[in-house]
Amino acid sequence: MNHRAACRPKPPPPPKPPAGMDYPFPERPQPGGLVEVGPGVFWLRMPLPFALDHINLWLLEDGDGWTIVDTGICRDEVKALWRELLAGPMAGRPVKRVIVTHFHPDHVGLAGWLAAELAVAVWMSQTEWLMAALLHGDELGEVAGRQVAFYRRHGLAEDWLEPVAARGNAYRKRVSAPPPAYRRIVEGEVIDVGGRGWRVIVGTGHAPEHACLYCESLGILISGDQILPKITPNVSVFATEPDANPLKLYLDSLQRFRPLPAGTLVLPSHGLPFLGLSARLDHLRVHHDARLDEVLAACTAPRSAAEIIPVLFRRTLDSHQITFAMGESLAHLAYLSAVGRLRQEHGADGVVRFAPAED
Repeated sequence: MNHRAACRPKPPPPPKPPAGMDYPFPERPQPGGLVEVGPGVFWLRMPLPFALDHINLWLLEDGDGWTIVDTGICRDEVKALWRELLAGPMAGRPVKRVIVTHFHPDHVGLAGWLAAELAVAVWMSQTEWLMAALLHGDELGEVAGRQVAFYRRHGLAEDWLEPVAARGNAYRKRVSAPPPAYRRIVEGEVIDVGGRGWRVIVGTGHAPEHACLYCESLGILISGDQILPKITPNVSVFATEPDANPLKLYLDSLQRFRPLPAGTLVLPSHGLPFLGLSARLDHLRVHHDARLDEVLAACTAPRSAAEIIPVLFRRTLDSHQITFAMGESLAHLAYLSAVGRLRQEHGADGVVRFAPAED
């Protein structure tokens, strides 16, 4: 089933996948259209106003209705596409619930709006709902202000801090008001969707309680951002938890996906659906091991997190991307500190730097 695809120009073919991976659905859904990737499982895309210009969302046939998985960012163009879908391919069948994998704006952005428009419940893990409510409710931008001070302490220059501070609470601008009530989902829970069970597998590190969904009978994993086919999800340290070790949490939680069968079709939030879960898990571990080695090699003399950014990111960054880059640098430095390879030094200038651990 491929709605409205026939009259659209075909996108260029994807690059050849790495060894052990395959992309069985190279044709991306067009705006307002769906592509069926499994029995009763449909792929749709929504635009994002960033360099990463799309998010994949999923529709599951749920008896006489639909379950939506993730919602897109809160923008008028995305609302218009949802209205087009609801009046077109989804018409005549009620939406029964909205499941959100995690609190990031491109996933939860329109959850509250859809819940109000369709009079349905939002299903999320507790921590993700609480994070969405906390950040959206920060009307004065206090969380953002603490984040700027945190970046300054870790060496980010004022010419970067100024545009970051000027953004204020960017989260609130990209997320509709979260629903005041929700249905909690937890690790190991099996959600019945149209007679098929979808087991919740919680990933950590990218988000605190990221809910992935695995259907054994279909051999399909909705992986959200936890496992992506080409890029690695952002893993960051934030001012709200300055002593966290999210990279360890992320790498450890990837092991929860190892037991899934070799033929599992992975439905990620960005990029193409893919086969080769085990190979991708290996790639992710090798990637972060290599980055950790590079960061360690760069810290022969004391280095701030800001000074590590060029080690991890070899491209020009904007004021949106620099926040992810700072968080990622800190995550790698925190991991190396936790395993005793680096130590923190607090300079007279107020900047924290990381140096080789003493023997």
